[in-house]
Amino acid sequence: MQSIMLKAKLHKAYVTHAVLEYEGSLSIDGHLLDMAGLREYEQIQVFNVDNGERFTTYIIRGEEGSGIMSVNGAAAHKASVGDRIIVCAFGHFSEEEIKDHKPRLIYMQEGNTVSHTANAIPVQLA
Repeated sequence: MQSIMLKAKLHKAYVTHAVLEYEGSLSIDGHLLDMAGLREYEQIQVFNVDNGERFTTYIIRGEEGSGIMSVNGAAAHKASVGDRIIVCAFGHFSEEEIKDHKPRLIYMQEGNTVSHTANAIPVQLA
C-alpha cells in the first residue's frame, strides 16, 4: 500500500510578486527549494494564510538568494504581495519508507529568510 505523506513545507513565506501575465506557477528562491528538497516543475499545494485561498500549481526555480515567492498566471488572483502562504509538497510512500520518513519543514520570516527548520510538527495541545 502507498500513503500520501507531507514531503516538505515552506511555512508562512511572504508573496513578493503576483504576476497575472506570466506563465503559471509559483517561482521560489532556488536556495529555499534546495533546502526543502523541492524540484522545479514539482506539483505543490499553496495555502494563503491571509485570505484562505488554496490552490494547486507547480514550481519554477527563482533566483538563488533573492527571496522571491512569485505567484504567477491565474493563481495571481488568489494572492497579493505581502500575503503569507504555506507551500506544501506531498509524495507517495510505501509502508516501509514511512517508517523512516521525516518531512523537511522550513519556517519563514519577513524577507523570506529562514527562521528555523524542523522535521516534525509538535503535538497540538487542547
